[in-house]
Amino acid sequence: MTSLANATLLPRSFFNRDPREACREVLGKLIVRRKGRKVLAGRIVEVEAYLGADDLAAHAAAGRTTRNSVLFGPPGHAYVYFIYGVHYCLNISCLPDGEAGCILVRALEPVAGIVGMARERNLSDLDLNSVRNLRLLASGPGKLCEALGIVRERDNGKDMVSPRSDLQVMDDGFTTGKVAVTARIGITKSAEMPLRYVIADSPFVSVKLVL
Repeated sequence: MTSLANATLLPRSFFNRDPREACREVLGKLIVRRKGRKVLAGRIVEVEAYLGADDLAAHAAAGRTTRNSVLFGPPGHAYVYFIYGVHYCLNISCLPDGEAGCILVRALEPVAGIVGMARERNLSDLDLNSVRNLRLLASGPGKLCEALGIVRERDNGKDMVSPRSDLQVMDDGFTTGKVAVTARIGITKSAEMPLRYVIADSPFVSVKLVL
């Protein structure tokens, strides 16, 4: 278990830049969900960058709409969408207000409130003493949203760098090792772009690296 006593919120300036730059540095940071006195948290081990009009896989490629307006808003906000009629995905907006870009959070290493995360995923009976089982909790964008109770209706547009928010991005001083960069996963448009960033030695990534 990781103590969050000394963790600090990331500043808004962290996300006020090209998501490709922010992706590398957001690895190792924490996504924290507060539910009353309970805290659920996971360390970011895998992300993807999504850009603007030149990135055909990005939701912003077609321009600003009611659905994707968070992407064009201030940096550091949650953009949550429902995909395949099955699960939610969490993104964090980047770039100045009016410019579209974001980071898709693809996988977390559970670090706090692990039993609660298992309960959220209906995996309460899982033996959580092994890495193999722990990785089942948040090793994918849909899994991590379920583990942290993230849904569009409640969390879309939430300010993730506000001290008043119950969904935050924090830094506890963790230092990442080698970062690997690959093509993004599960898309057909702009699929060749090397915009997936992963902590190379993490066993908690969504898809095992082939280096």
